[in-house]
Amino acid sequence: MTVEQWSIIGVLVAVLGLFIWGKLRYDIVALMALFTSALFGIIPIDQLFTGFGHPATITIAIVLILSYGLTKSGAVEGIGNLIAPLAGMPSLHATALVFIVAFLSMFMNNVGALALLMPVAIQSTIKLGRSPSTVLMPLSFGSILGGLVTLIGTPPNIIIELY
Repeated sequence: MTVEQWSIIGVLVAVLGLFIWGKLRYDIVALMALFTSALFGIIPIDQLFTGFGHPATITIAIVLILSYGLTKSGAVEGIGNLIAPLAGMPSLHATALVFIVAFLSMFMNNVGALALLMPVAIQSTIKLGRSPSTVLMPLSFGSILGGLVTLIGTPPNIIIELY
């Protein structure tokens, strides 16, 4: 193995160790790994921040901003009030959330639909004293399945239709 390969393995092992240790925030660990990789010459200095311009990175950042804005604006509470009568029945509550996100993701990007309903799901389960994990995984599956129903739901559907 080359020195560069050993350097990559060393950075990855260090990052995993710091993630497992848990004393540093994940973003700090990621930036430390980025700068360490540049220091060892794994990443050229002129390409150090090009990953931040990738569409996936921008999409995730926008989803987080949108989710935070919806929570602070009170829109989340409005949707939460609509499904509040179902909150007493956990399986019906999760089913309602899944159908709403599936319907939304038929007509918009499934990540965007998930970003709209994720704060609703988290707040409604916390109010009931349940763990948000009971609805988050079904919510993500509903988002994906809803996107598969129509051609405009997910970008892969549009690409398949073109060919």
